[in-house]
Amino acid sequence: MRPRSMVLLVAVPLLTVVAGVVGWLLDWRLGVDSAVYRAGALTLLHGEPLYEANTLGPEPWWALLPFTYPPTAALLFVPLAVLPIQVAWGVIAAVSILAMALVIRVAIGALPRPAGDLSRWASPARATLIFSLVFLGLEPVWRTLFLGQINLILMALVMLDVLVISARGSRSEDHSGAKRHRLGGVLVGVATAVKLTPAVFIAHLLFTGRWRDALRAVGTFCGLQALMFALVPADAARFWTHTLFDTGRIGPIHWAGNQSLNGLLNRITDLAPWASTVALGIGVLLAGPAIWLMLRFHRRGQSLAALLVTAFYVLLASPVSWSHHWVWAVPLIVLLVSRLPQTTPATAWKHWLAAGGVIAVFLSCVLLVLPNGRNIELHWQFWQNVLGNAYILVPLVLIAALAARHLLRRARARRGTAGPPEIENQHDEHVDATPAR
Repeated sequence: MRPRSMVLLVAVPLLTVVAGVVGWLLDWRLGVDSAVYRAGALTLLHGEPLYEANTLGPEPWWALLPFTYPPTAALLFVPLAVLPIQVAWGVIAAVSILAMALVIRVAIGALPRPAGDLSRWASPARATLIFSLVFLGLEPVWRTLFLGQINLILMALVMLDVLVISARGSRSEDHSGAKRHRLGGVLVGVATAVKLTPAVFIAHLLFTGRWRDALRAVGTFCGLQALMFALVPADAARFWTHTLFDTGRIGPIHWAGNQSLNGLLNRITDLAPWASTVALGIGVLLAGPAIWLMLRFHRRGQSLAALLVTAFYVLLASPVSWSHHWVWAVPLIVLLVSRLPQTTPATAWKHWLAAGGVIAVFLSCVLLVLPNGRNIELHWQFWQNVLGNAYILVPLVLIAALAARHLLRRARARRGTAGPPEIENQHDEHVDATPAR
């Protein structure tokens, strides 16, 4: 990157830190979730219980929420304890923005190298800068920043591990390359110890043949849990035997913000007692097709697409996927936009429709426009249910489109009328799976 581009990339994170300092001086209410993270760290340091009550003593009056994360998270949040609440929010927001830039750069590096010279705007450095600024308008991104959430940071840990450190393409003949590979899985293990849902990426490593990295991720996770049992045995035992299964601490699962199959079924069935069981069953049934599709992408060298299949599967199947968890829209949009120049005139509209539709959904803030809260979601009309579950529909529609294209090609092949492959498929056969340096 040029110095001017670096200044632009760092300017926004610096502004969030400045906003945090100003908020501290003026006593603004900044970062509900980051306030809970900081309170968890202080509670741990004070030797007080993390899970016995629905609130923590160090929480401000405007952020009285339960601590729902594993005790490992409280340990990793300890650096926030030395900062005022608002400054802690500014620091988390700054790190999150830089993490998003890293996600974008890793996603670009995982894409096939285009033939010929790149246009100036499409260079990896410039594209990272442009995407980093534009994506601040995505609802999952700005909500993550506003709340002081860590979704972007966890996504960066997973993508850096799966697509760079533990990627088969990262194996190098030199000593440094081999050393990088031996760290594969560690960041996934850390992310899982902070928020349990990244555990699905351990399975991703295992299914894609990186069993050593999967074992290393499990070892990292178990090692951190053993550390917490040694430091705070009562809290660790209570979390794994009680708190983990207390979904009431997370919030009402039928809220519009819960963009998972579980949330959808509970909304449309008026909280039927069997809704969550059916959602779990559907998630189990979707596991097979998701694994098949993920492996199909992986074997064709499309590592980013394979990772996104896993990410969106867990968003659908998780009991709770708040709208700010859908930051995986960031690498998805990067992937879809990268395909726009790789089309023929006959197929261009499909790619523009896919990219434009996904961008529109996550920019629209449709979940904020619809009436919600106080059980209003249970009485939505049909069109409101469609719009109110828009995030869920994104992966389902994309998967349906892929399935339809696959079936159409098989039908053409059986009839012996298959035409020449599209440009994108010619390109896919010669993917360079190694991330760009």
